[in-house]
Formats: sequence, structure tokens, C-alpha cells
Amino acid sequence: MIGLKPRPRGQNGNGIPKRVHLVGAGGIHMSAIGQILLQRGHTVTGSDLTLSEHTERLERLGGTVYRGHTASNVGRAELVVATAAAKTDNPEILEARQRGIPVVSRADMVQRLIAEREVIAVAGTHGKTTTSSLVALMGVRAELDPLVLLGGDARDLGDANARDGAGRFAVVEADEYARAFLQYAPYIAVVTNVEPDHLDYYGTAEAYREAFLAFARLVREDGTLIVCADQPGAAALGAQRAAEGARVERYGIDAEDAEWRATRVRGNDHGGLDAVVLLNGTELGRLSLSVPGRHNLLNALGALAASMRAGVDFYRASLAATAFQGARRRFEVLGEVATRDGGVATLVDDYAHHPTEVRATLLAARQRFPGHRLVGCFQPHTYTRTEYLLEEFKTCFEGLDALYLLRTYEARETADRGLDARALSEAIERPVPLATFETFDEAADTLAGALTGGDVLFTIGAGDVTEIGPMVIERLGGVQ
Repeated sequence: MIGLKPRPRGQNGNGIPKRVHLVGAGGIHMSAIGQILLQRGHTVTGSDLTLSEHTERLERLGGTVYRGHTASNVGRAELVVATAAAKTDNPEILEARQRGIPVVSRADMVQRLIAEREVIAVAGTHGKTTTSSLVALMGVRAELDPLVLLGGDARDLGDANARDGAGRFAVVEADEYARAFLQYAPYIAVVTNVEPDHLDYYGTAEAYREAFLAFARLVREDGTLIVCADQPGAAALGAQRAAEGARVERYGIDAEDAEWRATRVRGNDHGGLDAVVLLNGTELGRLSLSVPGRHNLLNALGALAASMRAGVDFYRASLAATAFQGARRRFEVLGEVATRDGGVATLVDDYAHHPTEVRATLLAARQRFPGHRLVGCFQPHTYTRTEYLLEEFKTCFEGLDALYLLRTYEARETADRGLDARALSEAIERPVPLATFETFDEAADTLAGALTGGDVLFTIGAGDVTEIGPMVIERLGGVQ
């Protein structure tokens, strides 16, 4: 496993002061910033409404994280970094401004951390974490020693979401929420797909697409924009930039005219897919994945294109892809448990929270677990997303044999913003058997009693649905 690379204490480059305070330190992107700062010898404090494994990781590295937001948490900080979710009336932000302490956004702080690096930025509605994790692993295996900032924990990087490499490149997962990805000027940019999302912030699908176009226009003149030719939104973005004179390369399985193409696709003994990769019609070699699903083959192809344009040879990149275990909470197998009928069930956890992601996960599940009964426990993520994607949600669970819904994960919203889990349950098209639960205990009790030998239970969503799997495991006597 390859984790964070220690640096000597006291290296405080790029004009970042010694003492930094993080508002929202437990967020996946904010915790990555904190890890890099700590590795560089900064004194890091932070706060969040709840403590988590990410805040615990910061404390293990020497940081201090407070539960809740109060003015006193700012302490002796010389710089305050605020998550995009923080409101202007946050007491720590108000305290910093009153005392004249600079307050910067997460995206601005990332810019400071990656200054003087060649940026490989991975954007897209789906697949960002997997693709950027693959790019990072390919770069590490090729001894490029990249700096890495991810939006999820990569099992291949020591279950970490950050790596402070000293090499020329910085691999960054470019998050589109609140237009954070517009802070970058990538040397290489990958766009996996563009589908309407985060409309609670953007308002319209057109505004969302315009933000991706603005991101694509930030790619340096001597750089390359790499887009998925099989996905209409990304393909249209690439076509527009190509018409504007930018250097654009496309990857795909179905798109026969794509520069990077996966052909002769077939399943393998590891539950993933094998394919022969072509570059401009010339065969480069075979790509063999252990992670399942056609969407992951596309992610790997996009990562391969970006890595090779950064100087990684095909042999090392393909070996990294074969070894790739996947990001945490992306089709993550939690283990097997003995069911009450004497059989064995498999538990899998997945981050999918958009209908396209749910559908892709369940297609991969049918490939990985043929002939098994698939049971899903889904937690809707935000009321607005449920409302503006309701038509897609109605049919995305078709791959399941049974579906259980948890209460909506509110995140930054209140119930009056859209539709809740019960409204979603009434809209989902049957014949998928369906039940809705208000409490996690009720859901875990029911699932533990409902699972039979050979079943595969998927816990699905971006919220705290991840707690359900361990609760079911506990009720059934532990992992075998």
C-alpha cells in the first residue's frame, strides 16, 4: 500500500502560514487539504458538526479537530479555510474576519497546495473518484511521485484521499459543486460525463453544462482535454472545444472514431472486464480489470489516456489498472455473513446517489454476481436531487430483486426543498418489492431477517447509509 509520504517538519511553502484552521475539516476534500498541510509541517486545527474517520485521521497525523462551530475554535490561526457548505454567518468565519485573519475557499487553498505543479484534473458528474484514483496509482507505479487530492479514499493509496508527492504532477479530483473546479488551469483534464446534477446550486441543467464548458476552457493551450465519447454530454463538450481550436482526445467503447478505444471486451475470472486498447487504430495491448462494470472500463480508459499523455508507458499503466482495487465505497465488498436459513449472503457498499450511478452499479452487480438475488438498501441524498431527477429514479432500480429505502439524507437541505424518501417510494415503478424505513435499527433488523443464502445486499447512497452494512453484519453474527 502507498500512503502519505512524510516530509520534514517546517516546510511551509507557497506563502501558506504556519497555523491553518479548517472550517468543515471532516469533509472529504477538506480532510485531504488537512493531511497535506500536516505532512508539510503546518499546525492544523479544524471543526465540524460531527466527528468521523476523516477527522480521526487528521488527529492521528497531529491535527486538532473540534466538534461543532464556535468562535474560540479559531484559536491562534493565521489562515482560515472554509468548506463550500459553510454559511457566511458561521461563527468561526465571523471571528476570523473580525480579527483580520484571511478566509479562503477550499478551492483557493487547493490552488496554493498545487502551485508550480502540472495539474491533471478529473471532472464529471460520475466516476471522478475512481478515475482520479486510477490516474494517481498509474503515476505512482511509474515513479512520477504525484501529489494527489481525491474526493474519496483510495484503497490502493493506503485507504487515503491525499498524497504529498514531490513530483512534477498533481492529480486532482475536480469537484463541480459551487464551481470549485473553475479554480484550476489543468495541463491535462479528463471529463468522464456531464449530466444534470447539483441543481440546488446551479438552478438549471444549462447552467450546469456551462460550468463544465468553462472548466474545459481553462485547460492550458499546450494541454489536452480528454473526454468520454460514449457519453453524450462529455462528447458534446469535447466537440465544442475542438471546434474552438483546443486539443481534444476522446475515449470510448462504442465510439468507433475515438482516439482511445477499448475493443474485444469480455468478462474475466476476477469479475471485471478485459479489453484490447487501440490508440488511433494501433493496438497498444490488453487492459484487464478486477473492478466490475462497463463504466469502470471507461474510467480506466480515461485514466490510461491521461496517464500516458503525462508520460506513463502503457505497460506500467495497464499493470496498475489490473492491480486497482477501487476507491472506498465504490462497489466495496464488506464481506460475507451467515444467514438465518443456513446460507451465506454477501454485503457490498456503494456511493451511487444519482440514477445513472445506481443503474451502472446494478449492471455491474449482475455481471459480478450472476444468478444471485440482489437486495438494495438505498438512501436518497437531498430532497432537491430526488425531485429534479424523479423520472430517472422511477426506473433506475430495475436491476434489483428487492428494494428498501431509508429516510432522506438531508445534507445541507430542509424537507420543504423537494421530495422525501416516502414520496420517492410511491413514484418508483414496480414490480420491485419495496419498503421504507424511518430508523436504521428497523431497517437493519428487517434486512437481517430477510436475507437468505446466496443473496447480495447492496447499501447504496452518499449519506450515512454506510452504517447499515455493519449493523446487519452485527445482527447476523459477524463476517465469516
